[in-house]
Amino acid sequence: MSIWSAILLAALICLALKAVGYLVPPTVLEAPRPARISDLLTVALLAALVAVQTLGAGQAIMVDARVPALLVTGGLLWLRQSFLVVVFAAALVAALLRLWGLAL
Repeated sequence: MSIWSAILLAALICLALKAVGYLVPPTVLEAPRPARISDLLTVALLAALVAVQTLGAGQAIMVDARVPALLVTGGLLWLRQSFLVVVFAAALVAALLRLWGLAL
């Protein structure tokens, strides 16, 4: 199987899954349990993506200036700061740690 065959097959599978999603009755999706599961699944997938992007370096785990920046981000979001303040503060923390050579 060539790479283009694999890409086309994956595209067809995605299209089929999307089409099947339209066949699910709205009453099933509006029930409390599926709605809660979909909300929590979204948060879990986003958290996993953040963890992989923060700690991942190929096949290894790397702890550097991104980890304290992520902690600052979490704290500022917990304090309900604006998104611009959160991004600026996290970038500033990471930049200062790297400038001072404390990138762990």
